[in-house]
Amino acid sequence: MALKHEPTTPNHSAQDALRVLEIVARRSTGVTDAELARHLRLDPARLTSLLRMLRREGYVEQQTDGAYVSGAALSRLGAARGREQALRVQIQRALDRLRDSVGAAVYMSRYIDGEIAVTQCSDGPGTPSVHEWVDFRSAAHASAIGKSLLGQLDVTGRRDHLARHKLARLTSRTITNERVLLSRLAAQPPTVPFLDLQEYAIGTVCAAVPVTAGSAVGCLALSLPVERAHRLREAADALNKGAAPVLLSLAI
Repeated sequence: MALKHEPTTPNHSAQDALRVLEIVARRSTGVTDAELARHLRLDPARLTSLLRMLRREGYVEQQTDGAYVSGAALSRLGAARGREQALRVQIQRALDRLRDSVGAAVYMSRYIDGEIAVTQCSDGPGTPSVHEWVDFRSAAHASAIGKSLLGQLDVTGRRDHLARHKLARLTSRTITNERVLLSRLAAQPPTVPFLDLQEYAIGTVCAAVPVTAGSAVGCLALSLPVERAHRLREAADALNKGAAPVLLSLAI
């Protein structure tokens, strides 16, 4: 199964953040922001933003003299034992922050062994999650999550998935024609979120953006009650812009 990975803004942010971490990790006594700027040739404002994010996520710590050193979260993710649990905790914290900033339930999903898996979710009283009335594994054609994950596969991978899962009509808006679905997947720009406008469930709208690290296929998604549908595109853009910490966690 070949993948279709194309760079997006969060990818670029995660790549730049990894470059920062590489330099910080090599300098056990610490490295200043001036030294980082000189080595990386990044715009000062962009470097400041990256360092703020890395401090918030616990990947770097700032010493009293202003120099940056590796943080506890980086050590936990770099450890041979307990990495999976540390990664889950790190991603959950990022999802919780995204939930609060975008004002919607947020989901982390992966395409694992040919199937869709919603691996983590962050919701709350004011940001309810979607009621999974049909197994998400069987609803790739109808959900923003599914379409985002399928969109990262090549045509053969997409056809293989659809051959194993019937395009059932879940609502009057569900796409059930394979040719139409494949055409829409092929036409979707990588930087534009996939939307689900009551295709999976009446009363709910969703959006999803890709998060890919190496050969892994994943996405971040959000859901809103239909009465808040006017916020969907704005929330999707905010989700996309805030995806870098999750990407970074997967890449470390």
